[in-house]
Amino acid sequence: MKRHLISATDLTRDDAVLILDTAEELARVADRPIKKLPTLRGRTVVNLFFEDSTRTRISFEAAAKRLSADVINFSARGSSVSKGESLKDTAMTLEAMGADAVVIRHHDSGAPHRLATSGWIRGSVINAGDGTHEHPTQALLDAFTLRRRLAAEAGGEATGGDLSGRRVTIVGDILHSRVARSGVRLLTTLGAEVTVVAPPTLLPIGVERWPCEVEYHLDPVLPKSDAVMMLRVQRERMNAAYFPTEREYARRYGLDAPRMARMPDHAVVMHPGPMNRGMEITAEVADSPRCTAVEQVAGGVSVRMAVLYLLLGGAFPEDLPAPTTDHTA
Repeated sequence: MKRHLISATDLTRDDAVLILDTAEELARVADRPIKKLPTLRGRTVVNLFFEDSTRTRISFEAAAKRLSADVINFSARGSSVSKGESLKDTAMTLEAMGADAVVIRHHDSGAPHRLATSGWIRGSVINAGDGTHEHPTQALLDAFTLRRRLAAEAGGEATGGDLSGRRVTIVGDILHSRVARSGVRLLTTLGAEVTVVAPPTLLPIGVERWPCEVEYHLDPVLPKSDAVMMLRVQRERMNAAYFPTEREYARRYGLDAPRMARMPDHAVVMHPGPMNRGMEITAEVADSPRCTAVEQVAGGVSVRMAVLYLLLGGAFPEDLPAPTTDHTA
């Protein structure tokens, strides 16, 4: 793996499978009475969040602490950033504190890349979401959840393989979604066939060059999908009318029980959260056994543990063997 994780395109298939397999090993820690390993003892991980977050920040914090790292949570609100401090000055402060890894979420696309290539800090940089650009660890945890659920349906093990031949449909606000951008790239790297579905107004310019199919109607795609990922409509990023009404959007692109019934029996429903219940997904679907939203949150901790472990070169405990890097099988 590279020194930083900025984009899903940073990962080869072997890199991605190694992270997912490592996450499977680390997920076993969650079943222990004491959910902690000494692998990153003495290392410092800084959560540098310029945007509000609940799931991602807490997930990274839990992951670092379960690996025994020291964690510093830095929020832009109420900090020197709110007084006009630049990203460079903030980064140099973190470097002076001895940060081994900086997990950054920023409202500007490209900020994590700038931090990683500037020379301001020597530690690893992990992109926890930048503007409408990318969110690579979300894509990894989605792949982790999907691989686990589909392997369980087939009665096999989730380790050692990719998602070759699986059909994943991503629905909704593709235009503003960093989850969609990272998801399309990573799922394709892992062999999945991806289709994005959205109204034309919620598709980005250049989407035809993405490694996926583009559809404007949801119903014909559902019977062919192994997984359907519903995206939140990001109204906070919208400065114009992208669809007539919320009711019309839900009617054409929302997932309800009748639509879910058109999916294959083994197919799952995914959502990165937070949900707009009643808009892109109904409560009946969100609370059904086919919805993996809670599993995605739980898997996120294991995946982020794996990313931190692999980037920072932690020592694996003897009773939890490190996964092999040979994925030729």
